[in-house]
Amino acid sequence: MDTGTHFVFGLGLGGLAMIDPAITSHTYGPIAILIGTVVGSNAPDLDGLFRFKSNADYIKNHRGLSHSFPAIVGWAALITAVISLLFREIPWWHIGFWVLLSVVIHVFSDMFNSYGTQAYRPISQQWVGWNIIHIFDPFIFSSHLLAIVIWVTGIAAPQIVFPVLYILLILYYCWRTLVYRQLSRKLPQLDPDGQSGDRYTLLPTISLNRWNVVRLSKDCTFSVGEWDHGKLKWIDVLKCDVHPAIDASKQQKDVQAFLSVTPFPCGSVKLQTWGYEVRWVDIRYRYRRQYPFVAVVLMDLSFVPIQSYVGWLSDERLEKRLRMNTY
Repeated sequence: MDTGTHFVFGLGLGGLAMIDPAITSHTYGPIAILIGTVVGSNAPDLDGLFRFKSNADYIKNHRGLSHSFPAIVGWAALITAVISLLFREIPWWHIGFWVLLSVVIHVFSDMFNSYGTQAYRPISQQWVGWNIIHIFDPFIFSSHLLAIVIWVTGIAAPQIVFPVLYILLILYYCWRTLVYRQLSRKLPQLDPDGQSGDRYTLLPTISLNRWNVVRLSKDCTFSVGEWDHGKLKWIDVLKCDVHPAIDASKQQKDVQAFLSVTPFPCGSVKLQTWGYEVRWVDIRYRYRRQYPFVAVVLMDLSFVPIQSYVGWLSDERLEKRLRMNTY
């Protein structure tokens, strides 16, 4: 999920912790737990510090080891230890429970997105993304905000507000999962242009009634469309190039980072006067007729790299960046 959603999750779980008598019986118990749940709900995303090293390192490591089984335990233990030292009168195991819950929910909620996590490490380095909930879900965010306002204004006690909130959210996640599975099963029959062997993937959007759809055909052609209020519409087709420059680009660090996180890479080659421009796009992310998550390698006619880039840029900004660094 996005940072704002993780933050309100932290506040919400701090409110839910008020059902624990061991917390409410201490003067500073609510403050201690609120600090713990907010920090725990955001700690796994500290891998964002890799941005200061390079885009490639950030992309390769974001939601990787920091979201794994060992990291979940490590984050919870570290945060619990610090808070227990600051608030010694509160039983550490109660602090630890709520902090651990906040870290677990962070990772679990990220698994419902398209980007996913490597939550199964070290057992498996496979990316787990269930494609069910958008990275920003208006219902999840706004329901948290409403519950927090009710709590802060004293309209209702947190012991009532937040159990109701999380019961509703559990039902919401179950409903979205059911919709996703039912539509995934029906899509091949609903597509008049589909062929035997085509693979369909649903991707969530910010709207409850609209899903992005990716169809991969046997000839490695990607069709990109949307399911909107019960209607399927195809809006773009991409044919991935087969070229020696494509193979050569895979040796570059930026491209390797890109390929390590996307299940839908598509590479294209453009011949230039000075050599080749190889551009990889992630089919999952189409925005305003563009694919902003890219990896680009510029190389001479002998496939010797000149420069490369990986990250999120519009076509216009990417072209400007490449021109500035090439000429």
